[in-house]
Amino acid sequence: MTAALRIGTRSSPLALWQARHVQALLSKKRPVELVLIETQGDKIRDRPLSQIGGIGLFTKEIQNALLDARVDVAVHSLKDLPTVPVPGLMLYSVPSRAPSGDAFVSTRHTRFDAMPNGARVATSSLRRRSQLLYRRPDLQVEDLRGNVETRLRKLQELDLDAIVLAEAGLRRLGLESHITEILDPAWMLPAVGQGALGLECRTDDTTTQESLAELNDPPTWQAVKAERSFLAALGGGCLVPIGALASVTEETLTVRGVILPADGTKRIAGEETGPISEAQTIGEKLAQRLLEGGARDWLI
Repeated sequence: MTAALRIGTRSSPLALWQARHVQALLSKKRPVELVLIETQGDKIRDRPLSQIGGIGLFTKEIQNALLDARVDVAVHSLKDLPTVPVPGLMLYSVPSRAPSGDAFVSTRHTRFDAMPNGARVATSSLRRRSQLLYRRPDLQVEDLRGNVETRLRKLQELDLDAIVLAEAGLRRLGLESHITEILDPAWMLPAVGQGALGLECRTDDTTTQESLAELNDPPTWQAVKAERSFLAALGGGCLVPIGALASVTEETLTVRGVILPADGTKRIAGEETGPISEAQTIGEKLAQRLLEGGARDWLI
């Protein structure tokens, strides 16, 4: 009998949805079981992510389980997976991407721009915070941790005007009815890899790689490759407000990127286009353009 493929995942409702989605795709050919793993980001919930520091807050423990052969596949929200490679591991497959946008959620206001001066908006993301403040410096932007359901509940409990969450997470959990508006990516660029899943395995595990290969979506793979090379070239992570979004049209790839200081008082953005086969180079070129434009001064 074929041994079960073991998927390592966090235990939050959204992480479990993502892992079960991959489990359903893989189980058509072999048994698949889930292994729940608690990460540092799950353990520390009383501080903003930007204050905890370090990289891989939601991935390191799962990667360690891969290296120790306690699991065979890691299912990550790709936006959480650092761009610095871990020796012995590889990002092998990226399934078709869900919506990449950021959702404005409010029970008081029909649009983001309809909020009054001084409105209280909460988010767990430094990237969102800085872009919100760049567009609306009058806002009171507060930190909000917790899983999706917790943050929706706190919208009411904390008497907030609004919260901002990833559109993909709300839709995956069947909570899209809470979405008031999808924020325009012209001014609110998503996190690198937002809406995409990253399937990671050991570099020497060819059996697992064969199983994962069929789940990879080539256009999504090239898009996130450009975004991740952009981020890697900037050397940024969760401590720097960086956004990016790549799109693929036939054989052409376009990536847009932005970097801001933490207080959201300035903004440097740009766009780069080229052949889809040069996804990594396109992302690197865009990073260099923003660095030369002054973004180097804001990097930590």
